[in-house]
Amino acid sequence: MTNIPETGRTPRVQIRLVVIQILVLSLLGTLGGRLWYLQIRNGDEYAKEASGNHVQQVVSPAVRGSILDARGVPIADNETRLVVSASRTDLMKMKDDGDAVLTKLAAVLGMKTSDVLDKVRLCDSKTPQPCWNGSPYQPIPITDEATPKQALQIRERAEDFPGITAEPQAVRRYAAPGGANTAQVLGYLSPVTDEEITKAEHTDSPYLRSDQVGRSGLERQYDKELRGKAGVTRYEVDNLGRVIGQAESDKAQPGANVVTSIDSRVQRVAEYELNEAMKDARKEHDRNTGVNYKADSGAVVVMENATGRVVSMASNPSYDPNAWVGGISGKDYTRLTGKESNYPLLNRAIQGQSAPGSVFKVISTAAAIKAGYSFNGPYQCGASYSIGGQVFKNFESKGYGPISLGRALEVSCDTVFYSLAHEQWKKDGGIKPKKDAKDWFYRTAHQFGLGKETGIDLPNEVTGRVPDRRWKQDYWKANKDAWCKYGKKGGSYAQQIAYENCLEGNRMRAGDSVNYSIGQGDTLVTPIQMATIYGAIANGGTLYDPTVGKAIISADGRNVQEIKPRSHGRLPMSKQTRDEIDGALEGVATRGSAAWRFGGWPQDEIPMHAKTGTAEVYGKQTTSWFTTYTKEYTVVMTISQGGTGSGASAPAVRKIYNALYGVSEDGEIDRRKALLPTPQKSLPKIGKDGSIDAPKVGVYPPKDEEQATGEVQQQVAYEGPAATVPASGTATDRAARRRSARPGNPKNPKKGRRSLV
Repeated sequence: MTNIPETGRTPRVQIRLVVIQILVLSLLGTLGGRLWYLQIRNGDEYAKEASGNHVQQVVSPAVRGSILDARGVPIADNETRLVVSASRTDLMKMKDDGDAVLTKLAAVLGMKTSDVLDKVRLCDSKTPQPCWNGSPYQPIPITDEATPKQALQIRERAEDFPGITAEPQAVRRYAAPGGANTAQVLGYLSPVTDEEITKAEHTDSPYLRSDQVGRSGLERQYDKELRGKAGVTRYEVDNLGRVIGQAESDKAQPGANVVTSIDSRVQRVAEYELNEAMKDARKEHDRNTGVNYKADSGAVVVMENATGRVVSMASNPSYDPNAWVGGISGKDYTRLTGKESNYPLLNRAIQGQSAPGSVFKVISTAAAIKAGYSFNGPYQCGASYSIGGQVFKNFESKGYGPISLGRALEVSCDTVFYSLAHEQWKKDGGIKPKKDAKDWFYRTAHQFGLGKETGIDLPNEVTGRVPDRRWKQDYWKANKDAWCKYGKKGGSYAQQIAYENCLEGNRMRAGDSVNYSIGQGDTLVTPIQMATIYGAIANGGTLYDPTVGKAIISADGRNVQEIKPRSHGRLPMSKQTRDEIDGALEGVATRGSAAWRFGGWPQDEIPMHAKTGTAEVYGKQTTSWFTTYTKEYTVVMTISQGGTGSGASAPAVRKIYNALYGVSEDGEIDRRKALLPTPQKSLPKIGKDGSIDAPKVGVYPPKDEEQATGEVQQQVAYEGPAATVPASGTATDRAARRRSARPGNPKNPKKGRRSLV
């Protein structure tokens, strides 16, 4: 065999080896660089992503706590309903943004397509309600009243409804026991916003995207306690998303129950009688305007004198807070926020401001005594009082001759207070005040707590107004330009007033002081402020912070945190002055301006004290005020454009007292019919399983003797998921269904047992 020399192939092999080495080194260099980039430069970032990819969290929302009345009757709790929701994220991935799916969904649910489309649009400054103000990544509820048939249709045809879910969920329920609405006190819920989530991230109570939060009333005030803590389960998953193990789990902690001082029975009476009083006022002719009284709004407060706890608080016009559950409709939102409905969301007991009229005179009486005037007088009660060329008349131009301050309170004599305020105004320097001006009438009002919040545990309380010299100056600065532009000497009444205000609106004029002394002019108070003041007169002088919350009790009943009464001061008067005013207010009910409304009242057994008030407001009809107290309770009622205090409000207040103490119209006391002759002291008992022994709340007015005197104990217990109540598509049917689900209704198949899910 011939040998072939290899000298010719050696250089070629060497070249190949060099190329291969270069390629290998290049690949190693690239790989090393990539490893350095991933592990060193961006190592932390990718480590976090890798961790996130392998640990997934499943959130279980916490059960919101219930709001109970003083005896344990739930006035806000939870029930299970079939909720249909839409994932906006999934809908936005579709070519038509999910319009076709939502149109089919509307047909199944029996809803208008426009209503369904409005539900899923996001709220912003340009988008009117209804819209979604929660997170865009959270399922958006379309309805919480789906029937089992509708839910089954959606789930069986899942391919026709991508992004749509139908499943049972616990939703809020405002039960209105016995018909006690309590809407403005309770408030309502709506979804948490991204802004709120961000703000709460580093607090001890962060929000989840699925959370509903309180927007007003007790739901907002005690939101943190009611909300509880959501449960989080963390699962280990592989790259394909398969669960390979459970890392850890934090159980959901249900929210606590808030026990209030509200008594649902008294609340129902107060709401009913306020509404009836307003209806009766609208039947009365107003001789000043030539038309019937409008009686467009009103409020009533029932308060414990010894603690400041609120037994009842009603505001009219009112609304059904269930309208917010599951997302509010455009029609309901317009009705609740529109001018035509007169803003029913307002709690007029703490947000309604008006001139107090003669109920303010207890403050003027205390101020006069502090200024050195004698309670016994005598003071001339004439038909009118003149200052320069201006005449200030007594109510109905009636005079009583020389009388004491006590008698002036009894017959509500304006001219006595006119003269005292005018004289004190002159002592202080009049239009050109002295440097050491005492301003007793204004200073005393501040000491009574007016012009500031009472401290009630409800959000958005307003302060009212004491129109003292400082306020006059600030108000003049803010409005001078507008007054000077509009004002005209010798023009209309409004133009003349604007002209005068332009020139000297910052000066405290004699007319300002005399009007102020009888609760007129620029003075503004709220019903809760007057209830606090009259309650302090009743209890001997302690000004309490009004409270609605009475205790926070954990879901299992083990932890009880009582909300103790708190005081913010004492009345600026001596015990003697308090006793003298107390005696005069009793005289109002027995021989004064309110005596005709308390005929036959058992005064010896239940001493009644009262003060009437009729406030005049420019451009409106008179506002009715009636303030009263017994040893146990203070009741204050006001009706805007309702007429006189004794004419419009007094009959309703008398009926509230009748219900509290079991007093008949002829003055007989039947203890069996008394709803609450003494304040409720004990707290309701909550079992380890969440059960509550709560009495049934009967209807008012009672239809028969059994309803008037008998109460059946009902057990309200945790039962797991509540039975879903079938829903129909009409508003009438939905309202009927809600009524049938209330406790005590004979149509309720659960016979009073309700879930606190």
